[in-house]
Amino acid sequence: VQLQASGGGLVQAGGSLRLSCAAAGSIFSPNVMGWYRQNPGKQRELVADITYGGSTNYADSVKGRFTISRDNAQNMLFLQMNDLKPDDTAVYYCNLNWVRRANRYGYWGQGTLVTVSS
Repeated sequence: VQLQASGGGLVQAGGSLRLSCAAAGSIFSPNVMGWYRQNPGKQRELVADITYGGSTNYADSVKGRFTISRDNAQNMLFLQMNDLKPDDTAVYYCNLNWVRRANRYGYWGQGTLVTVSS
């Protein structure tokens, strides 16, 4: 399974970006896809995730500003980020995981850098 994230860049505070993640390979459904972010010296943290059926979960810090969505037919994951803040600066990673026969399988994309200037 391969995940390819894109859409990062430099944006001013208050601006917007849309991240995309394309998944390819032998993907089992149902599954959960999510976005995580990480800064140097810090732990990777969950930004938002979404189940195959569309149930969503957000970190408190992004609620009301970010929207996660997916296209199951195309194996795509998206993150619409509005009202960006300098604290949102990080490398953003997409994740795909599922449980099959009591085993958990998890995959990461390569990361895309989001930089928010004040």
